[in-house]
Amino acid sequence: MRILVTGGSGKAGRHVIAHLIEQGHRVLNVDLLPCEVPGVFNRIADITNSGHMYDAMRSYADFDELGTGKGMPGFDAVIHLAAIARIMIVPDNECYRVNTIGTYNVIDAALRDGVRKVIYASSETTYGICFSDGQRKPDYLPVDEEHATLPEDSYAMSKVANEVTAKSFQRRSGIDIYGMRLNNVIAPEEYADLFPSFVANPASRERNIFSYIDTADLGHFIDCALATNGLGYEVFNVSSTEHSVNRTSDELIAEFYPNVEIRGEIAPRATFYSNEKARRLLGYAPTHDWRSLLGLE
Repeated sequence: MRILVTGGSGKAGRHVIAHLIEQGHRVLNVDLLPCEVPGVFNRIADITNSGHMYDAMRSYADFDELGTGKGMPGFDAVIHLAAIARIMIVPDNECYRVNTIGTYNVIDAALRDGVRKVIYASSETTYGICFSDGQRKPDYLPVDEEHATLPEDSYAMSKVANEVTAKSFQRRSGIDIYGMRLNNVIAPEEYADLFPSFVANPASRERNIFSYIDTADLGHFIDCALATNGLGYEVFNVSSTEHSVNRTSDELIAEFYPNVEIRGEIAPRATFYSNEKARRLLGYAPTHDWRSLLGLE
């Protein structure tokens, strides 16, 4: 496929682009900074500038495409990852502006150019737990896509607004638009540095609902989403199979969620951030877990 990726120079984006290229796709990265992954072509552009996005959406993805004599080909899919990555990086209203206007521009440009598949990054923060002022508990566990989205910070607000925007564009166009409520993204080089502290201090993972998503499994999710057509608009939790601390699920529930409703059986190491919907509708099957990657099993 010929795929346009926004935000491919970020942590998740670099790994997604490398995975897509390994799968044989032609990738154009649209970002404010270039991505150094071999095989990717970069277009420096600002997602908040609609003209930039209209231009990027109909552009060459490398010099060899000049040789066809058929003009600039269209893209088969767009993967939209570009955003201000969290709160406390830029002023709150700037975070909201960049993320919402940028998403509007990316999807609008894709539809105007005839793209029929858009996959975009939403967030675990939409559930209102990660960046809450004070402690917020989920309404129930495991947290699935039917859980209320009740954010109170500019980043999570922007992601909920983007879900409404994406759903509205899908209703108007009839194309497939799939949202990814990404759990805390962990790259391979981060395991050795981060997970020992998670083991030592499990409470540090409460705001992430004790869960995470490995970048390789994120690439696998995108493979599944690219291969699955006809769902219209859907949003999916994207997480790894197991939670991120060296405690059993029952122990975590007893300490952190004693008054939270438990819906169904939760396996001893299972994620509290349910990915059942993605498994059922997309065939998603994450395989990476921190214990094996750290050689603990």
